[in-house]
Order: sequence, then C-alpha cells, then structure tokens
Amino acid sequence: MSLGAKTLLHMATGQPARAKAMVLVSATPYFPEQARAIMRQLNADDHTDAEWQQMREWHKHGDDQIRALWRMGNAFKDSYTDMNFTPPYLSTIRARTLIVHGDRDPLYPVNLALEMYAAIPSSYLWVIPNGGHGPIFGNMTAQFTETSLAFLRGDWESK
Repeated sequence: MSLGAKTLLHMATGQPARAKAMVLVSATPYFPEQARAIMRQLNADDHTDAEWQQMREWHKHGDDQIRALWRMGNAFKDSYTDMNFTPPYLSTIRARTLIVHGDRDPLYPVNLALEMYAAIPSSYLWVIPNGGHGPIFGNMTAQFTETSLAFLRGDWESK
C-alpha cells in the first residue's frame, strides 16, 4: 500500500522476472502537485496527538521511526525522478497486477490509477467508491482480503 506499492512498481519494472502477481493499493506513477502540497506539510512538529497515536499503532519502532517516515515523505516533494513511471515504462511489467484505488484519494486522483491500468499488461482495476488513500481499511478490510487473495491465487485467470 502507498509507499510499498511504489516499491513494487520499482521492482516490477527493474526486475520483472521477480514478480508473478502483485496487488498495488494507492499507488501512483508520479507525484502530482496535490500530493506535493501535502508532502510539504509533513513535519513531525505539525501533527496532532491523535495522528501521533495512530502512527504509533502502525509503526512499532518508536518515535524516531515515525519522524524518519515524515521526513522522507516531506523530501519526496522535491523528487521528480524516483516516481516517474511513464506508460511505456509501465508496459514492461510482466506480473499480473491488481490496482486498488479509492475514488476520493486526496494524494493521487483516480485518473492516475486509470493511467496505470491502461499501461500495465495483465492488469485489473478495482476502484473503491468513497475510498480515500488506503481504501482497504475499515469496512473494506474483509472484502479486500478475500479479493486480493483470490487474485494472487490465480482464481481470475482463464483456464
């Protein structure tokens, strides 16, 4: 999901033989301006107690890890080479790919998921209505788990 999905895009383009199937949640081929605007605000000093608490639940290696993640997110605002997947580059991906995206993602508009879907051979697109960034949580968790496991098992392949 998110940064992990971006990491998978790097692996799938750089070493295509290493992945047979993958599920990309809240991925993007590049950082649009609306994401960069949010990245500019990623500063550990500007987060609420509730945001710190949520991050502590997700990241078990302490506040130094959380600060490092926010610094990394902030640094991406100035990066134009790390996430720069053009359609011809995405077309080199050989893994069966399920792209999962919320139609209300504040970082990456759903049209970016459509761009990846159009470019990646053997791709499928699942747009989650009313889903934000990370649309697989809450009431979608069970359905996401069932759907992605069926996809990864190969249940969607023609026999």
